[in-house]
Amino acid sequence: MKKWGIVCAVIAVAALVGCASSGGSGGGGASGDAYTVDLSACKVVELGDKDAIGAPTGETVRNPNPFQRNYDNLLILFPEFPVDVTKFSRVTIRAKYFNSDGGEIIQGDGNAMVSLIEDVTKDMRGGAGEGVYANIPLKQYNVGGFSGPASTDRGSRIKLSMAPQGILFQNSNPNVKFIELTEVTFHND
Repeated sequence: MKKWGIVCAVIAVAALVGCASSGGSGGGGASGDAYTVDLSACKVVELGDKDAIGAPTGETVRNPNPFQRNYDNLLILFPEFPVDVTKFSRVTIRAKYFNSDGGEIIQGDGNAMVSLIEDVTKDMRGGAGEGVYANIPLKQYNVGGFSGPASTDRGSRIKLSMAPQGILFQNSNPNVKFIELTEVTFHND
């Protein structure tokens, strides 16, 4: 009986140590397995001709004026990251979409596309299709839709050569007049 009691005590201690060291991801910030971007520290900037970065609009996660055309641009600059996000292998990106009256548009394919940009002074467009391009470790259509894995809990696989400086959204539905970034989380498998 003494041996059984010792075995139970060892198992209980091991379970407590395992729980204490596993760490979890709370409502933002960093843990060992994830980093969620503080969206209040982001800045929406104007994007001019030939992708010239203009003045901040005063917004953090949403375009201040309605989009005027299909594939209009919402460029959001990230703050400096307090962790090395290049160590993460996946990213989850979520956004909401609104019509001209401010009504939320149901999530689905065909509303918007997103590009994660490493250096905002270089090419921010990449090629015509989805995928990975120099300076763009993720370009994906259908954010929030069935075929857009970046907006799932699992996210999309990425390989960062440096911490990204910004994220570019483009409306792919003419009824989408506003895009609001709601989450960017870097994480591992």
